[in-house]
This record gives sequence, structure tokens and C-alpha cells, in this order.
Amino acid sequence: MQFDIRSGDIAKAKTPCLILGVFDKGRLSPSAAAVDKASGGALTALLGKGDLGDQAGSTLVAYDLPQIAAERVLLLGLGKRKAFTRGAYIKVLDAALKRLADMRVSDALCAIADLPRDIDPYHGARIALLRAAQAGYRYEHTKKPAREAAPALQRLDLWLAHKKDADAFALAAAHGRAIGAGVTLARELSDLPGNICTPTHLAERALELAERYDTLSTEILEEEDMRRLGMGALLSVSSGSRQPAKLIVMRHRGAGARKDAKPVVLVGKGLTFDAGGISIKPAEAMDEMKYDMAGGASVFGALLAACEMQLPLDVIGVVPASENLPGGAANKPGDIVTSLSGQTIEILNTDAEGRLILCDALTYVERFDPALVVDIATLTGACIVALGRHPSGLFTNDDDLAAEITAAGEDAADRVWRLPLWDDYQKQLDCNFADMANVGGRDGGAITAAAFLSRYTKAYPWAHLDIAGTAWLTGKEKGATGRPVPLLSELLIRRSGAAD
Repeated sequence: MQFDIRSGDIAKAKTPCLILGVFDKGRLSPSAAAVDKASGGALTALLGKGDLGDQAGSTLVAYDLPQIAAERVLLLGLGKRKAFTRGAYIKVLDAALKRLADMRVSDALCAIADLPRDIDPYHGARIALLRAAQAGYRYEHTKKPAREAAPALQRLDLWLAHKKDADAFALAAAHGRAIGAGVTLARELSDLPGNICTPTHLAERALELAERYDTLSTEILEEEDMRRLGMGALLSVSSGSRQPAKLIVMRHRGAGARKDAKPVVLVGKGLTFDAGGISIKPAEAMDEMKYDMAGGASVFGALLAACEMQLPLDVIGVVPASENLPGGAANKPGDIVTSLSGQTIEILNTDAEGRLILCDALTYVERFDPALVVDIATLTGACIVALGRHPSGLFTNDDDLAAEITAAGEDAADRVWRLPLWDDYQKQLDCNFADMANVGGRDGGAITAAAFLSRYTKAYPWAHLDIAGTAWLTGKEKGATGRPVPLLSELLIRRSGAAD
């Protein structure tokens, strides 16, 4: 996806499609008013026929307007001016992108990024560019594109209406390209089938990234390395698979990062396929369990974005990668394993494996003396029951950190919702034969999963993101979303001060 910032006389701007905003009752946005004046009132006359309506997201296309260089103008209903805030902005952007796809337009100029009432120019522009990048994504690794398929959007330029916003828009374009590339990588890795995207494949992709970026280094721990360290929980999950587990460690040391600053660590669940093990999942929709590595994919995407943005920050990405399959050597209900922390775990359900690989990774990252650790995982169906598929679940006992992540999610249009992590839930993990069980019953399943992980995070500030409901779409629109790469990227930008 290509992006650029354009300015000057909007009537003379050459583009296959110029996107202009119209508020309710035909009230023109400033850019639309300029086009209307240059065209001798052509927009006012068109709107007077009532074909656009007042609903946010409605569209109307005009061709060959007099004295206007654009081949076509896409009028986009913005709804009421007072209600044109972040949510409405995203809604109308998506409507415009859908209409562009329907018209088979691959190149457009958008003049609405400066209009939302509650978004600063930088985030307004960046959100527009990211929505465009996501709309332009096509999966083609294992299939040929359909001949009749509409061309993907390849370029979206933004119109700079105010010179004072020039720096903000330019930074948004640079960051939008980077985060868009990170989202695309996360989606590509997640969409790949499990027979291609194995733990070994993920490790190879991490090594390739290190070859591409001078600021990035990658280390791969093999099963023998993990065995020597004592990662009994992680290794128990891969015991039923022929694919060896990998612990992938990527580190971005940005130029300008303080040498004495502690790193930000992202830990992503990398289950490249999850059949549930001996506690096998139902056959229906089991193919979607290739997405159980979406947390790990988001770490890849966030690290790529950090490298592309050249963030002056020390960022470490850790991805425990494994398969969870039934087999003669697989975990059995009732087995007890010893984690890297020395704590023992009774495996009551082998399908609660994500926390087993994460707990050893969370103990492993203590060696980095991190300023912050965020783990990201498609951990529980219970989170989908609680929150649906709109926000990711956020768990932390640090109120300031919760506020920081929530604000980052709002600005990135990649929202989270905080759920409790009270000590009351810990007793659900009690068992007779080990220090803890790996499940705590049906009640509060997303919370008890987070409570389990919290037992391995006493040495540093920590937050857990359950992305089971947000990492992929199911049904007809099946596919990875790339979330929460925008949120993680925003968090890293804030921590680095790169947008100040």
C-alpha cells in the first residue's frame, strides 16, 4: 500500500477518485465546499436531489464535474457534525473503502482525515491509512487470485487542508506505512495453513527479519536448549507433535534508545495448530485453530513496525511456538509437569495449553529485567463469551498500566476492555496434587486463565491481552485481522516518545 500527503488547489488535484465529506442536511465540509465553488455549485445541485441522505456512511458518486481535475468524486455522508467522533469516522472510512472496492478503484485521494472532533490530526490521518491498508490486503499464498476479483486498493493519498498539520500528517504517513506492513505480516502468518506455518517456519521468518533490519537480532532456542533450562510446561505441549517446539527471541535496539533503559517485552502465544491434544476439540471449525498463533504473529508485526519506524526503544519479542496434537507421547489429563519457575502444574485439560507455553516464556523473560511485559494470546473462548469480538480482553493489577494500554487502544482504533484480576479467582486453580491446576472450571474462564499467568509475572510490570475474539473473523469473512498490532505499535510509539 502506498501513501502520500497532497496539498494545493483541491480542484486541480488529479486522482481517479476524490473523497469528500458531507454532513447532514447537505452541509459541505471545507474541502467539499472548495470543490463546490470551483465547479460552479455542482455539488450543491447534486445534493439538492436528495440521493445522498443524512445517514453516516451513505455514498454518492459524481463524474466529470466541471473545472474539477478528479475523474470522479465520492461524496461520503458524515452524519451530524456534533456526532462525528472517532466511532463515526471509522464507520464512514470503511464505507468509503467498500465503495472504492465496488467501483474497482485502486487509487484515491481522501479529504476527511482532519474532520473528526475527538482525534488529533496525527491519529486521524494514521487511522485512515491503516484502514486502507487493511482493506487492500489479499491472501494469495496458496491460491491464485480470481480473474474477476476487483483490484485491491493500492494507493490512498491524504489531503492536507491546513499547513499547521503538515508535520503530523507526514509522521502519520510514515508510521501508517510501518504499522500497515506489521498488520499485513501478522495477517499473512496467521492465514497460512498449519502444514506450512509450523514452529520451524516461524523461526525461519524471524531469522529473515533479522537479516532485513540492522536494528534487529534473533535467537532461536531449540527443544534441547529448553530442556536444559527446565521448561517442562512448554515442552509438554509439543510432546504429541512431530514438529519440534521453538522459543523465538527477537530484539530491536533502536538508534537513540537509552543504554540504561529497561526493555519493553512482548510475549506472543505461538500455537501454530491446536487440536486440543488428548482433550480433543470438536471437528467443526477446527481448521480455525491455525489462528492460535495470532498472538505470536502480532509480536512479529509489532517488531517489524518498530524497525520500520526506527523507534528509539529497546523492544524484545518472545514467541513460544508449538503444536498441540494428540499422540502417544502427548500430555494426558492428570499429568503433572514442572515449569521453568519450579512450580508444578496438574494438567486437567490438555486444551488449556496456551498458558503452559506462556508461563515458561514469562519466566524466561525475567532475565531481561524488563520495564514492562505484555503477553498476547488467543487464550480463551470465555473471553469471547464475555466481550464478543469488538474489544480484546485486558488483564492487569497495575491501574496506571491499564490506563496506558486502554488509551493506546483508543487512539489506535484497536480497543481493549479491562476485566478483573482479583485474588478471589486464584483459589479456583487449587488442586490436590500440584502447586496449581491449569484450569479453574467454567466460571470466569478468561479470568482464571489470566490468574494462572499472573503467578509467573511477579518480577515485573505485566499485562495480558486475550485476543481470542479479535484476532480473526469467522464465517464468510474468515481470515486474520492483524489485531492487536495497531495497539502494540501505539504503545511502543508512546513509550519511545516518537510522536511527541
